[in-house]
Amino acid sequence: MSAAVGSSSAATPVASTHHFFDISQLPSVVKGMSSEEETLKRRKTCRFIEEAGRVLKLPRVAISTAMVFFHRFYAKHAFQDHDRFEVSIAALVLAAKTEEAPKKVNTVIQECYKLKTRAMQAGRISRGGGGTLSPKQHDNTHPDGGTSSLSLDPKGEEFLKLKERILLLERIILHTIGFELSIDHPYGFFVNMIKKLIGTRQLKYNSTKKTQQHTITNTHTKTTEVTNMKMKDIMSKMMNELVQYSMSTANDSYQTSLCLQFGPKDIATACVYLACMLSDVVPADATQDWKTTLRSAQHTGSSGGTGSSSRGEEAVDMEALVSVCVQILDLIAEKKASDTESVRKIRKALELLKNREEQQQQQQAAAASAAAASKGGGTGIRSPPQSRPLSTQHRPPFGGASTPTSTPSDLTSPKKRPRIG
Repeated sequence: MSAAVGSSSAATPVASTHHFFDISQLPSVVKGMSSEEETLKRRKTCRFIEEAGRVLKLPRVAISTAMVFFHRFYAKHAFQDHDRFEVSIAALVLAAKTEEAPKKVNTVIQECYKLKTRAMQAGRISRGGGGTLSPKQHDNTHPDGGTSSLSLDPKGEEFLKLKERILLLERIILHTIGFELSIDHPYGFFVNMIKKLIGTRQLKYNSTKKTQQHTITNTHTKTTEVTNMKMKDIMSKMMNELVQYSMSTANDSYQTSLCLQFGPKDIATACVYLACMLSDVVPADATQDWKTTLRSAQHTGSSGGTGSSSRGEEAVDMEALVSVCVQILDLIAEKKASDTESVRKIRKALELLKNREEQQQQQQAAAASAAAASKGGGTGIRSPPQSRPLSTQHRPPFGGASTPTSTPSDLTSPKKRPRIG
């Protein structure tokens, strides 16, 4: 990671009126676990939750909700105190109920146990640090001559005790998160943002290669109608590409503690920016920068349901944008075991955004200082506002802005209080 951009691992949040977290003071770290190990445990367990959700055929929003519950739980509890795999099973059970896709507790336990056992057999999880879900050493064949045993006897003592712990953890999670079951995800926000940017033609491909396939060789037969049709094809292609990249980036973000640090709108804005960079898409107006473009996309007015346009357009929090992007890029680089050329390009662009923002803040501070000096006649001059470092971020609550009105079909459902137990 570029030293100029900085790492957000030591970020200290600015107090808000709701919940906020200083991720350098997480319970596991306070109890002696290194920040790197704490981060690694979150990532590995979230990947386990994601794989278990696919096996259980849960909708994407339920898997993401389970990860949020998991992150919130370990924002208040230490990994040393609760087995992370048992917590992840309880989070899946609760999230499935919350997102109207309930699964039987026995089914969730059995499938998660199979995944855990396979991971241990493949060496992805150490036998010494697996906790109580670690399978016992026993013969690899069933009495009936079957293959390796990956299941627990649902009537056995081990299974019944595990089920009892899962149900207890479900209640502990509920109390830990303050019964806040309605989760705002970035999905609807970035879909609305991309729709507005595409609908108002504020974006274009930076390279002509992606548009050449839509041109017509016989210029004599090209009409305005045909040209508009081809432009519609280009915009449709761009829409699909940006949504896919944003979706993938948002899903990756749940493997980090970003949902504890930022609201869904900040994460969605960063996802749109990264999607544009990965798709080689730039603002259509060469005189317009990304800050202005993203600001206009954030405020969709009455059609988008954000309700912000009536109060005027607020500036995009560029510090939050850079911090979210850097953490997601770190995750991408870790998956690929190195920074790819596209990732290095984005890091350089983020560094330029950060430097430009700092220069603007310095200019605003100087202007404010000069105005105060001229108005006060040399007396009672206030100190110029200090620009916040990138490590200092607003940390909205576990949700943020109100739930968007337009979301992908499987990413929204009516919320009901789940039946516990």
